[in-house]
This record gives sequence, structure tokens and C-alpha cells, in this order.
Amino acid sequence: MPSSFGTTLRVSVFGQSHSPAVGCVVEGLPSGMRVDLEALEAFVTRRAPGNDPWGTPRKEPDHPRIVSGLNTRGETCGAPLAAIIENTNTRSQDYGNVLDVPRPGHADFTAWAKWHGAQDVPGGGHFSGRLTGPLCVAGALALQWLATRGVSVRAHVAELAGIPDEPFSALDNSPEANALLSEQMASLADGHRMPTINEAAGQRMVDTVMAARAEKDTVGGIVECACTGLPAGVGSPMFDGMENVLARALFGIPAVKGVEFGRGFDVARMRGTQNNDPFEVRDGTCVPRTNNAGGILGGITTGAPLLVRCALKPISSVMVEQDSVDLTTMEPARLKVHGRHDTTAVIRAVPVVEAVCALAVADALLTWPAE
Repeated sequence: MPSSFGTTLRVSVFGQSHSPAVGCVVEGLPSGMRVDLEALEAFVTRRAPGNDPWGTPRKEPDHPRIVSGLNTRGETCGAPLAAIIENTNTRSQDYGNVLDVPRPGHADFTAWAKWHGAQDVPGGGHFSGRLTGPLCVAGALALQWLATRGVSVRAHVAELAGIPDEPFSALDNSPEANALLSEQMASLADGHRMPTINEAAGQRMVDTVMAARAEKDTVGGIVECACTGLPAGVGSPMFDGMENVLARALFGIPAVKGVEFGRGFDVARMRGTQNNDPFEVRDGTCVPRTNNAGGILGGITTGAPLLVRCALKPISSVMVEQDSVDLTTMEPARLKVHGRHDTTAVIRAVPVVEAVCALAVADALLTWPAE
């Protein structure tokens, strides 16, 4: 079961939802970087469960503990950095009825088909969103390193249950649009639990999510992420392109079912004259005037903001009866899920998307820098 990604900056995650701990190993971090542990913990806390009425009642403090990779001065020392987050609030008994009857929409069935019953089922095992906690630890480190290079990464809930937020101003590469994008990204650093640019849209999302929760159902949505400060020339063509490395990493986030860059699937309905980003000279440098490409051409950055969106499906653990199959008898069965679950993965996925994008971008800078 490989659970690693990255080339120069390589990340491995380990653990299960109800194991004693989950964690990560990060290899390739540049040495000599002083780690801000308070900022790291604050970032991880954004994803932590049990803090919001729409989320799971499973409350975990999620205090990351770095067990290797730092010297006595709190700097990266070149050795692999390992960190763990303890699981302190598990209730495996809640999953007794899904040991043999898989949840529709969940990896219960495919895990059974691959490991023939040896898989760890409670809480989703290694398929659980719990594993995104260590990803946030690794991503927080990448974000701190990227900040030293003048690179920023921010995400927001672009859409939830069909309700849109104000989009990032990243499809236009004009100085005015870039200034607005900086304002939008800064506004998302205010600590609001609903990470939207437009507060009124965020409140409508909350109301809709709470209504779905009252109906014992779940909702999906879209997370949009922007990365600014990347120079032109980072990345590689074909299989190691920026889209490739980002998409591979983003699809590792549970519930992600689609990834698009720039205009995304809209380009299928455009003409070349509409989709192409004209070039112009600005401050003595060639830059794209617009940014339909999302900051990437041929797998290599253009210098415009990198823009990516992820579609996340509704969480599969719904509290109403559904049709399934008893895998021990191969007879039809009815299943009602018990336990503690989120109403949506989208809100808590925002810092996870930031973390994964930061890791992929940092890896590209270290592996395929602008030459």
C-alpha cells in the first residue's frame, strides 16, 4: 500500500483512523530552515475535527509532535522529518455493522476486494480523512519554506451545495486583478471557520449544510486554490508537468473527484482566440495579459498566478438506510451508518488543499526550478 508522493521533496503518510497515531515522514526539506511550531500547529488546527456544528462530534486536539528532523535550534537539519498526531478519541464499536456490509460510496468494498477482509475498517482505516492531518503537518512546513521564496498559497470554498463564493481574481493577469487577488488571499487569513471571500455566501453555505445535516444527508462542493509569487519557468513538460504533479497529489485527498486548472473544462466550449492568453511586455518582462491557462503552459509556470480547483463529492457516510450487500453471505442487506461523521468534507478540505498544493509546488521548485 504505497502512501507517498513527491520527487525531491517526498512525503509519506502512515496510520489509520483508529490506530494509536497517524503521521508523516518528509524527506528533502532544505536544511537550516527555522520551523515556527506555533504557526504549524495553528495551520493543523484549521483542519482538526470537532470544532464546528456541521462537522463530526469526534473532537481531537491534533497536536503534532515532531520526533526527528530538527536540530537543537529548531531548524531543519537535513535528516528526514517525522511527525505524529495521536488519535485520542476513537469509538471503533460504532463501525461493527460495516465490517461485513460496505457503505455505498465508500472504499469499504474496494478495500475488502483487495485485502480480503484483512483491512482495518473502523473509521475508514487508511482511507479516512484522518490521514489528511499529517498532510497538513507536511504542508505547513512547505508553506513556511515557500514564504522564504516569496510564494503564497491560499484556498477557499468556491462552491458548497451549489452556493458559490466570490471567485479568485486570477483569470486576469492585469496589475489590478493581481492586487485584488492579494486582497482576497489576505482576507482568508482572518481565522474565520467558514473560509469564504464573501461572508454572506459563507453564511448561506452554513445554513444549507445545517439543513442537510438535519435531514441526515451530506453535501459536496468545490475548493479553489491560488499560488502567487512563482516565477516563469518552474516545472517540466509531459509527465512531470505542474498539472501532473498537482493533480496526482490532489487526488490523494479523500473525496476529490475532479481537478481543473485555469478555465478548466470551460475551454472545451471556447475558441482559440478566446482561450489564448496574449503576451505583453510589463516592467521589461514578457508576461501573459490574461490567465486562462491558470499559470501553466506545457507543464511549466508562466509567472501568472497558478489557479486550480478541486471538486469534492458528498461524504458517503449518511445516516439513512441504504441498499448494500452482506459480503459474508452475498445476500442483499440494508445498512444504516452509525458513528460520528462530517456533513461535508469541503470546509475542512480547504487547508488540506493548501497543504498539498504547497508540497507539490515546493517539490517542483526543488526538482525543476526555473533555469
